This record gives sequence, C-alpha cells and structure tokens, in this order.
Amino acid sequence: MDVNIILFPDFETLDVFGPVEMLGHLEEYHLNFLSIKGGLIKSRQNLEVMTKPIDTKNYSGILVLPGGQGTRTLVEDLGFIELIKQLAQASDYCLTVCTGSALLARTNLLNGRKATSNKKAFAWVESVNPQVKWVSAARWVVDGIYYTSSGVSAGMDMTLGFIADRFGTGKARAIADSTEYQWSEDKDKDPFSKNNENSNKTPVKSV
Repeated sequence: MDVNIILFPDFETLDVFGPVEMLGHLEEYHLNFLSIKGGLIKSRQNLEVMTKPIDTKNYSGILVLPGGQGTRTLVEDLGFIELIKQLAQASDYCLTVCTGSALLARTNLLNGRKATSNKKAFAWVESVNPQVKWVSAARWVVDGIYYTSSGVSAGMDMTLGFIADRFGTGKARAIADSTEYQWSEDKDKDPFSKNNENSNKTPVKSV
C-alpha cells in the first residue's frame, strides 16, 4: 500500500520523519513524498526533500498531512484545500500530525467528527472549523479513517497506534523497541494538554 506524504514549504520536519521512521519498518508500505508541483520542498528547519508532483488519478492508500508554519497560509488556499479533499476522499486512511489537522478540517471532511491537534496552537486550529468535535486532552484521536494527532512528536505515537490497529499491538511495540522510542500508548491523554495534570507549561514558538 502506498503512503502518500504531502509536503509544503515550512512543514515541520519531525511531523514527517517521525511517522516515516515507524512506517518504514513495514514492508507492506511504500513511501511517497509529494507536493503540488514536485521538486525540492524545504521544511521549517531548512531540510530539503525531493518530491514528486501530486497526481490525483488512481490515488489511494494512506494520506499523511504534517503540520508546521506553512499550514497558516495554506488553510486559506482554496485550491490546495480542494486538492487535499480529493486526496483524502480517495484514500483508505488519512493521518494528520500537529496542525496538519487544520488543513483536513478546512476541507469539511471532519465536520461532526472527533479530532485533535497541537495543544500550543489549539485555539487557532479550532477557529479554522468549529464544526469539528475537537478533543483537547487527547494525544491522538481516531474517527473512521481519520487519525489526528497532537504536536510534533505525537505523530510517532499516533503512527504506532495506527500500526497497532492494522498489524497488532505487538508489532507496534516491536517497532518502538527497535527504534528505542518510548511509545505513549494512551491515545486519550496528552501530557501537553492543559486538561492533564502533567501539562507542559514551558512557552515555545508556535507551530
């Protein structure tokens, strides 16, 4: 199955390569890096990634939408949002990391569904589409084919959760062990949420 990762200028690097590290352990999946026009796309951290242009024909598999500063302008790009909507509707599953859920929410495909996002940008994401049932305390949320996660590193937790749903918890734990990653298996509790006692209150730059 194809894993189609959509990149755009100023995407958050770990939003992409955290999940890619986990998904790359599965022979069943083939990773594709895509963008609107193809070519080199630079992340917020100045990492350049070579991408192929998006082709909506015969599109299926798993759609991955990262977050980052680039989402702030893209939520107002109606052409881009319509393209994302088409891709999401054609996909078997759609995974968003951080403020990538704002892009998906803008398509209205999440209307009436539960979703989450980066807690440090939560108010902005909520404002993009109030018709989504935003869950402020969750590390990641599953509603139908849609998986949405909290900020940055939460993408790895969500991806392992996705792998557990598809291949079993044992497989997800084995991948976490092989990468020496401490998987937060409780999707309903994000330690960075104000609704949880261990909320991280250290101010950081918004994503």
